Amino acid sequence: MTVSAPGAAAPEAVADFLRQLRLGVEGGLDPFSAAEGAATALPERVQAAVEALGRRVRGEYREDEWGFDEDFAEAVYPLFEFLYDVWWRVEATGVRNVPGHGRALLASNHAGSLFPFDASMILGAIMKTHPLPRWARFLVLDWAFVLPFLSSFMRRVGGVPASQFNAMRLLEQDELVMVFPEGIKGTGKPFSERYRLRRFGRGGFIEIALRTGSPIVPVAVVGSEEIYPKLAESNALARVTGAPFVPVTPTFPWLGALGLIPLPSRWRIEFCEPIDVSGYGPDAADDRRVVFDLSEQVQETIQQKLYENLAKRGSAFL
Repeated sequence: MTVSAPGAAAPEAVADFLRQLRLGVEGGLDPFSAAEGAATALPERVQAAVEALGRRVRGEYREDEWGFDEDFAEAVYPLFEFLYDVWWRVEATGVRNVPGHGRALLASNHAGSLFPFDASMILGAIMKTHPLPRWARFLVLDWAFVLPFLSSFMRRVGGVPASQFNAMRLLEQDELVMVFPEGIKGTGKPFSERYRLRRFGRGGFIEIALRTGSPIVPVAVVGSEEIYPKLAESNALARVTGAPFVPVTPTFPWLGALGLIPLPSRWRIEFCEPIDVSGYGPDAADDRRVVFDLSEQVQETIQQKLYENLAKRGSAFL
């Protein structure tokens, strides 16, 4: 087999890949085996993705009880990396506040409309800049798991149906879990109210942290509010898709599917100092005053950091 030199130009590498793929199929190999062999002509990362795809087609992969597939997550990670580095030019600070081992609950503001881009960029910050990168799991509202493709994709990259039971099981397994206490109220904010936190509900995430002894890491995300500036809602599209709402933005639905491309805003993500709840004990989850006070502390911390990072970022797009 002829392999392109490491310095070969991209077009030559692609041409060599296609040539070797054709020869492999003509030689009797199935398409995916031929692709894996021909992929040596491509950059190392692309080659790894082709090999991972071939293993998946042959059924050589594992999923956990929620459908998380680490091989699949690694295969699509370059997409997250492109969004992180190029499209949204994310700057992350305080990432060392995320524990490198053991359980922890990341509590973040929520935006990005119906797609959990904020979760993927928080994950990207941990994977790219933490000295001990690790996969994180994120809780997603049930409606998102009704859509076949979106459901399968989110499960495989770490999405889990939002419930206290699921969150507690993950934390008891010493996982890193992301929650968005604003819920759908956060993603549905009109553009005129961006970065003003919605109320954190009854503090269910605090109860989870207390019952499992998990430190809480507040996370402030700036940039996600501008990717789909919500001007109004389409009730007709919401009924068709089963979504709690479908936003009308400057580009959607006017540009059709192109209007779903998120705008290239500049992002900042700050991981704040962890809040240690181990001293309270599990029974404190039944004390409404403790739950309320901790919830207020997390919300005030995130709100303050949002304002600070908005000032540091400056223009949303330049």
